[in-house]
Amino acid sequence: MTKLINGLHHITALAGDPQRNLDFYTGILGLKLVKKTINFDAPDTYHFYYADDSGSPGTILTFFPFKGIQPGKNGKGQLTQTSFSIPENSVDYWLERLKKYQVKHQQPQNRFEETYISLEDPDGLGIELIATAQDRRPGFTYGHIPLENSVKGFHSVSLCEEGYEKTAGILTNLLDHHLVAESGNRFRYGVEGNDLQYVDIICMPDTQRGLSGSGTVHHMAFSTDNDQTQLEIRKKVESAGLNISPVLDRDYFHSIYFREPGGVLFEVATIPPGFAVDESTDHLGEELKLPSWVEIHREDIVKGLTPVSLNFKNYE
Repeated sequence: MTKLINGLHHITALAGDPQRNLDFYTGILGLKLVKKTINFDAPDTYHFYYADDSGSPGTILTFFPFKGIQPGKNGKGQLTQTSFSIPENSVDYWLERLKKYQVKHQQPQNRFEETYISLEDPDGLGIELIATAQDRRPGFTYGHIPLENSVKGFHSVSLCEEGYEKTAGILTNLLDHHLVAESGNRFRYGVEGNDLQYVDIICMPDTQRGLSGSGTVHHMAFSTDNDQTQLEIRKKVESAGLNISPVLDRDYFHSIYFREPGGVLFEVATIPPGFAVDESTDHLGEELKLPSWVEIHREDIVKGLTPVSLNFKNYE
């Protein structure tokens, strides 16, 4: 059977102050701002995309920063940890860096024979840095973090669920995943041929359900090759009796959405057309890009957005 899912595409979360969000992810973590646009459903709000130099699927963390939004609460029915790969020998570097910039974090722990650091961004979003020798992707940085220590892209995501069986059924039956490891109440799933990115289901039946707000994940997206493979996935999901959206044009990819049984919003996004469709690769993220249907309102939109600037040089 032909594989339709490649792995992770992007994760989208909610944040508060846009400048604070920009400073943390570009300055402290060293991610690249590859696209600055707006929330297509709320044009008075930014949509920031952080990724590697070219915005490759599997490296893209995006945010809707709503200034003044109420804090959310992590719990069941949510993606509660977004984990990035870092080089195997960079744990000490990151511990020192997090301490230097007073980032809330825990001491290193081990999981599936890998060392990881748990931390929170300024809004309380759960982030992990997982040291691994398996990820041979090049790191990315604005240059203020040594490449030998820089983030490489997604390692895994953790879904907090009542139980694992129904969500696992969606992953295995509809989204080309298979069980690769388990430990206690954690079940890890991956895609054949992709040993870089995983989906972990954590069974936490006694945990309260999560509440949406700043510091929580809005949705997670899986990667598929093109429009045709996306339509094949859509047919499979619809045939399984799940409510799935029509195909939506997000300018940089096409998307379909459905909610898995535990409550997490899943998206399947195409690889093309990519982020260079309206900016050259060398200049990604430098200008505010608007969808064509609101370009006529650019002046009013800009007036309604909080001015932001890249201050990563303050975090060398």
